[in-house]
Amino acid sequence: MKVLVIGANGQVGTHLITKLAERGHEPVGMIRDTDQVKAIEDAGGKTVLGDLEKDFSQALYGCEAVIFAAGSGPHTGADKTIMIDQEGAIKAVDEAKQQGIKRFVMLSTVGSDYPEKGPDEMKPYLYAKKRADEHLKATNLTYTILRPGRLSNDPGTGKIRASETLEDKSGQIPREDVAAVLAEVLENEHTFNRSFEVLDGDLNISDAIGQL
Repeated sequence: MKVLVIGANGQVGTHLITKLAERGHEPVGMIRDTDQVKAIEDAGGKTVLGDLEKDFSQALYGCEAVIFAAGSGPHTGADKTIMIDQEGAIKAVDEAKQQGIKRFVMLSTVGSDYPEKGPDEMKPYLYAKKRADEHLKATNLTYTILRPGRLSNDPGTGKIRASETLEDKSGQIPREDVAAVLAEVLENEHTFNRSFEVLDGDLNISDAIGQL
């Protein structure tokens, strides 16, 4: 499957390119800068230029699925968060729908379903994620929304816990494992039109997802 990865140059995105290639997919990383080409190609993907703050419709041409893994990052203001995490994601959903792409996987976050309960400094991010998630759910796209908890750069273990709502939201999850879950759900019909949370755990990824 030809899969556009939006946010391919991010820490989750680069892992995701590798995970998709390992599964026999054709990952295409959307990048803003040609300096990022080598990292994506080394990870096993192809590249296409596109900027979430501009018209990036050409990046989706010929793709069969989109995985949105972009983020404005922790050091930007609320305006950039809205531009990337909310409006960029909404534009990607609308463009996928326009181009007849049926499958869309959204990388969201724990807390996006109840942003009003989040800490004040996180509320712009959580509200942006919620609006993007709700926009996706209101379409006729076959979606999966993944909501990981706190991310780490530890090596992936391949073991997680997953639930529509995790009772215990403590702990963290390696970005590599988040990427592995995104790759796993792409063709897993058990996750179609569902949202769920993930953190580190004791079950293999496929088993944990199978128990949702």
